[in-house]
Amino acid sequence: MRSFALLPIGASALLLLLLPGTALAAGAVEGNWVNPHGSVVVTTGACHNALCGWVRWADATATTDAADAGVAHLAGTELLRDYHARGPGRWAGYVYVPDRGRSFYSTIEQLDANRLKISGCLLRGWLCKSQIWTRQQG
Repeated sequence: MRSFALLPIGASALLLLLLPGTALAAGAVEGNWVNPHGSVVVTTGACHNALCGWVRWADATATTDAADAGVAHLAGTELLRDYHARGPGRWAGYVYVPDRGRSFYSTIEQLDANRLKISGCLLRGWLCKSQIWTRQQG
């Protein structure tokens, strides 16, 4: 079984990265992001005054793992939920892990224009597991 984690950025984000002390808006991470295994692509964007992310594509293994946990259609599933800014290049919200059938407290840290560090935690910030997601090119 594989675990999922998640998110994107553009030219305007690069400009913001160059300006000291500027908080990046949620729009800076909107786009398509690929997990470290290349098994899931998540599209991030605004939803209900927050940042969210939905599965755009998943390989056969990820789809099967999710189905085994009761997620009939992985594509379209909202994995990143209710993320709000917590400082420059940082957001906090909840990540849904389909193969576990649970949501966990989560943080997203923008490392640069093409990489996000997504962490899922058991005890609201403690006992966390992180992955680096990269922006899908093209």
